[in-house]
Amino acid sequence: MGENAENKSNNDSQGKIDVDEKTAKETEKLQNDKVLEFGQVTLDKNMKDHKLHLLTIIGEIEGHECLPQQTKTTKYEHILPQLAVLEDSDDIEGVLIIVNTIGGAVESGLAIAEMIASLSKPTVSLIIGDSHSIGVPLAVATDYSFIVPTGTVIIHPVRMSGTVIGSRQTFDYFKIMQDRIVGFIANHSNATKERIEAMMFDTTMLSKDLGTILVGSQAVDEGIVDAVGGIHDAIEKIYALIEEGQKKEK
Repeated sequence: MGENAENKSNNDSQGKIDVDEKTAKETEKLQNDKVLEFGQVTLDKNMKDHKLHLLTIIGEIEGHECLPQQTKTTKYEHILPQLAVLEDSDDIEGVLIIVNTIGGAVESGLAIAEMIASLSKPTVSLIIGDSHSIGVPLAVATDYSFIVPTGTVIIHPVRMSGTVIGSRQTFDYFKIMQDRIVGFIANHSNATKERIEAMMFDTTMLSKDLGTILVGSQAVDEGIVDAVGGIHDAIEKIYALIEEGQKKEK
């Protein structure tokens, strides 16, 4: 009788181990799929016991029209719901955003930037390659921003394919959109509207185009980005913001 009970206990224990292992493998697979499909992962293996969410904004920002399949894109219909989930989550304490984008759909990029800026959780961005065009509002939308020494920021006017604007209404629409972008950058960085517009319409830097390229520390000097740094600096900063918020709550 005792032997049967012991065998049953051993079988139950083995069964629990098998279930736990299966659950762990399924969780790992879900995490891997999430990274592959959306460029997102939860960072929770740190000594400080903070739970961060890593979000990547890479390639071209895809808006209402689908881009070619071979184009690397960030789809706003993926990002917006995920940001809402992060805001609603009791587990996630902060959001780290890695930026490497050439820009893309202006309206969709600005919508993502507004969502990031409205998050109540601490947010930090890190430009690791490029942050061009509508990528600039995305990078400055966070509470604090970093750029690696070789990272670039390009500021240029809103534009469309071709060189001719066919009507006054189209010109007015572009001007309104441009003012929205300039205002957003100015409100979320240390650069003034006047300086941003001056860089936007510079004719001396870009061949056959208007705009300004800022590399690494130049983006910091202009007040667009907060600091030069890498992934370690970005994670340490978001830890500090989380802990600062926790102190205020006490």
